[in-house]
Amino acid sequence: MSRQTIIAANWKMNGNLALVESITSTINSIEFADNVKVVVCPSYPYLAAFASKISNDSINLGAQNISEYAKGAYTGEISADMLNEMSVGYAIVGHSERRSIFRETSTQIAHKVKAALANGITPILCIGESEAERMTEQTETVLSAQLQPVIDEIGIESFKNVVIAYEPVWAIGTGKTASPEMAQETHKFIRRFLAEQNAEIADGVSLLYGGSVNAATSEELFAQPDIDGGLIGGASLKVDEFKTICSTSKG
Repeated sequence: MSRQTIIAANWKMNGNLALVESITSTINSIEFADNVKVVVCPSYPYLAAFASKISNDSINLGAQNISEYAKGAYTGEISADMLNEMSVGYAIVGHSERRSIFRETSTQIAHKVKAALANGITPILCIGESEAERMTEQTETVLSAQLQPVIDEIGIESFKNVVIAYEPVWAIGTGKTASPEMAQETHKFIRRFLAEQNAEIADGVSLLYGGSVNAATSEELFAQPDIDGGLIGGASLKVDEFKTICSTSKG
């Protein structure tokens, strides 16, 4: 089964209008294969500016988070309806920084996934283990515990509209990157875990690798059979490097 290749950029709390201009003017000119999507997730203040400058059908706008609530007295939160009005098609959910710094639970993250899907927004569900958990061979246990509440909340069939990003916490922003073989092994486990409940759905889910992906490592990582692209952090803020990463996405 041919899965969609996705290159997603997470700017985190970085960037400015100048970066919006330089990134869009660079990647708008790239010709992508039909099954390749680029998703750029700038900070909320730059969503409208980015949306106004997209001229390539392969480029999509994403948000870095989404509220589980539809509306109400939730100061600082952004609802799915608001994101829809900004032409946002994707939302990062459950990033390790949201889990660790802002104490988001897997149950709360499952609610956010449900809210995104209910409003036609594709969630990019982030899962990953810490270095200590990797060293004590708990990776599969941790990933299963992060995935199961989402499956319980939305049902396995709804995963046909979910993207999963595996981001080992020990490799985010550290310069450390899982070897292609290590990353493939974990992605294969994720797909196998989903397949235990529905093999057809599991085969169609796009699995992304994140964790200090850069221009030097992207091509070999993306060539692995169960890796369908990447969630790119720091490298997505560097115009030439992000262009190179996008260009390795053959689909």
